[in-house]
Amino acid sequence: MTHWYVKDLSKLTKVSVQTLHYYDKLNLLKPSLRLDNGYRLYSEADLLKLQQILALKFFGFELSQIKALLASSVDVIEHFTVQSQFLQKKATALIEASNTLQSIISDCSVDKSIPWKTVIKLIEVYQMTQQLEHSWVKDIFTPEELKQYVTFETEWKNNSTLERKAEFEKKWANLVAEISNNLGNNPASAMGIAIGERCMHLINGVYGRKYAHLRTKKFEQGFAEGKGLEEVGLTPVTVAWLDKAIDAYWHDRIYGILNKVGSESSDTILKLWNEVLDDMYGEDNARKTEIYGIALADEKVSQAAKDWLKTL
Repeated sequence: MTHWYVKDLSKLTKVSVQTLHYYDKLNLLKPSLRLDNGYRLYSEADLLKLQQILALKFFGFELSQIKALLASSVDVIEHFTVQSQFLQKKATALIEASNTLQSIISDCSVDKSIPWKTVIKLIEVYQMTQQLEHSWVKDIFTPEELKQYVTFETEWKNNSTLERKAEFEKKWANLVAEISNNLGNNPASAMGIAIGERCMHLINGVYGRKYAHLRTKKFEQGFAEGKGLEEVGLTPVTVAWLDKAIDAYWHDRIYGILNKVGSESSDTILKLWNEVLDDMYGEDNARKTEIYGIALADEKVSQAAKDWLKTL
């Protein structure tokens, strides 16, 4: 069986003598053998333990954690799982920091001067993304949308009084309760359409047209996919019912406008049409264009309404 003096083990493993002495002092890795002359030797078992220590250090564990992990009574897999999650979050944070630096670099002028106001603003945005009220939105928004969402949350917090926030929460709680009480009813009924209308009026009062695209994506790729439901008092069942009620509301409103073509002035209809598209998608022109295509392909829409749409 092979044994090593501290200097020999240092050369073999590329771990400094000072580090090995430090591990010895911490009772993390002590030489197993002691010679009659007082010199201590590391065994093959000690070498294996050192390799384990180095592996755990590579994965970001602190020495105190490593000491506990090497104890036989510790659930290593559980600690590995926790550490993996920690490293994933750290990696995400580092990538976001890197993206922030890239934004700073792209904003630098030709003479390489640093736009410090921009730097400070970008850092503020980055720091705010680490403290989002709904952290799961990081999974659905692009980096640019995430910045917009941070701005939205900041504006909402700064511009809303405690009374306004309390009023919103009360109305939302009442709406959720009403949805729960009507799950057995048709969401496309007059009652469901009314709930859909109240929901959109309430939510649009918060997001406005400026952030309507964020509202839409948060619902479609967040709540509808089961993310963040507990935070807003919804469940997969209630959010599915609400989704249908909102669709019924928009359908009722849009087709109600198109049915007026030929009976009311074109200016009046155009005003109503633009209002509903703005309420639906705000400044997201791509989504607005989709509505035109859907209406033009629908057999239920009159030819007069389709001809009118083609003039827009």
